[in-house]
Amino acid sequence: MKFNILLAEDEKNIREGLAKNLELDGYQVYQAVDGQQALEIMRQEEIDLVVTDLRMPRLSGEQLLNEVVQHWPSVAVIVLTGHGTIETAVQAMRDGAFDFLTKPLDLERLSLLVRRALSTRELVLQHRQLQAELEGRRLSNHIIGKSPAMQKVFEMINQVAPTKASVLITGESGVGKELVADAIHRLSPRREKAFIKVHCAALSESLLESELFGHEKGAFTGAVNRKRGRFELAHLGSIFLDEIGEINQSVQIKILRVLQEKSFERVGGEQTVEVDVRLIAATNRDLKAEIEQGTFREDLYYRLNVVNIHIPPLRERKDDIPLLVSSFLKEFSEENGKIIHGIDQKARAAIHRYQWPGNIRELRNTIESAVVLAKGDIITLDDLPPHIGQDNEGDYIKLSIGASMADAERELIRATLAAEKGNKSKASEVLGIGRKTLHRKIHEYGLE
Repeated sequence: MKFNILLAEDEKNIREGLAKNLELDGYQVYQAVDGQQALEIMRQEEIDLVVTDLRMPRLSGEQLLNEVVQHWPSVAVIVLTGHGTIETAVQAMRDGAFDFLTKPLDLERLSLLVRRALSTRELVLQHRQLQAELEGRRLSNHIIGKSPAMQKVFEMINQVAPTKASVLITGESGVGKELVADAIHRLSPRREKAFIKVHCAALSESLLESELFGHEKGAFTGAVNRKRGRFELAHLGSIFLDEIGEINQSVQIKILRVLQEKSFERVGGEQTVEVDVRLIAATNRDLKAEIEQGTFREDLYYRLNVVNIHIPPLRERKDDIPLLVSSFLKEFSEENGKIIHGIDQKARAAIHRYQWPGNIRELRNTIESAVVLAKGDIITLDDLPPHIGQDNEGDYIKLSIGASMADAERELIRATLAAEKGNKSKASEVLGIGRKTLHRKIHEYGLE
């Protein structure tokens, strides 16, 4: 990525000298003789960083700073001052400047400040890119993914939603089975009717039958009135039975009858109730193993499993993590009234390495916590739970004493490529550099 720097300085010799120095560092430099011209350039070009003198004709550096902070808040401003006192520059930082330099300028210090400011800008641009990509990779609320596995899930949802077929959604806890069920209902012809959710594991065996099928007055102690069950409430709509593997066999028989005959009797009742319901079930269990053990009915399994949608765990589709993180950052930043521009390189690498046993639910909670606890506008490793950032054996690279920075960089790139099985896109993401930069360094270090 080639960054655009706007340099506003009324002294020609200083301006041209600084511009040449910045261009040698690989930046595109736009020159302005005063603040007014700088503003005109800001309106015409995509500027990533502003370097401005404080004292200029027409529009001062202080006024330019205020305009940039107000209209381009993600663009950092470095102020140069050769006038007044340090207090003037400190006031500029209070007004939103990234940092300041006093004249005569230390060019090495300027280069360092520019790199620091642009590293933050790069995070902002990456976050924007992810947000844009997110809109094209979102099927419903937080059903997000660009991995081949999730694209297959999206395809199956779109195929099965218009039909009447029962669907069995499988996958570990926290992968988003309920969201998939919700998407199926929303995309179906039944979308205007009820979508009833039942978390079977949360109900005792004695309560579950009454909850699903209702009961008549006096059916049991405490049944003072007739109560309609969830299947009745879902008539002409859809019912989602989460963790269906937790249901006992007596209730399994009644569910099987609903699927076969579209009817049942309430608990304690004799009147047959007829319903038209689309059933979507989910489980994190191996129901075939449950059948072999005699705890789950085989005939019910095949009635439920007309279409099976399997959602792989997050550790098997890490390509989806950046999009999910971006979505959660946006959600929780807005919810908590905070401005978070992105996640720094170390935190991104830790999130990528971690295996996420709790899947999307754990990732969501982690990002929510990080947003709430973040002290700045960038999530850092310190904002993540300690166990997320712990290095595993094998995550280290070995260097001899006396190794150069180039040696360290070469070994880090080599190790990351090995960890990502040669996938340069993933490696560049983990390393926090662009793919073009990675390709150049691979060639430079002879890592082809």
